[in-house]
Order: sequence, then structure tokens, then C-alpha cells
Amino acid sequence: MDTEYKDLIEVFSATNNPEDMAKLFEEMLTPSERKAILLRWNLMKDLYQGLPQREIASSYGISLCKITRGSKILKQKDSYCRKILSDRYDDHLHI
Repeated sequence: MDTEYKDLIEVFSATNNPEDMAKLFEEMLTPSERKAILLRWNLMKDLYQGLPQREIASSYGISLCKITRGSKILKQKDSYCRKILSDRYDDHLHI
């Protein structure tokens, strides 16, 4: 990991307050970049919940290629995204 990327990760990691994180995102990211991150998160949640990829693509108006990446990530046993989704949603969704 290069030094600049590591520095940015440390900044994000040190930001523990949701309001501060929102402000950081608003200042650093354009509205379209924030929208892209939100789309990625939402499709990961939908995949995790077992929604079919074609249904997700239709719902968000995106290609299956964009969804395939998320699907591959969630299939990895050591996926941190899968761990986050499991920790956050399994109690609520009873998956």
C-alpha cells in the first residue's frame, strides 16, 4: 500500500463520529462520487440479502457487470464486506 493511500485510510479510520464522516465525505467527494459509493453499498446489501442480480440491475438501472464485482467479493470467505454485512444485518434479517 502506498504512503498516500495509507495516510487517507488512517484519516478515515480516525473519523469515528458519523457527522464528521459525513462532512468529510461532503468536502472530499463530489455528489456523483457519493452517489456511486452509496449505489455500491446498496447493491452489496441487496446481494447479501439474496436478491437476484437481474432484479438488482433492473432496480438501480445498472449493468450486470457492476453487480458481478460485488457478488465475487461476497463469495470470498475472507471478505471484509461480507463480515460487515453479517455483523450489521444478520440479527435483523435472520439470514
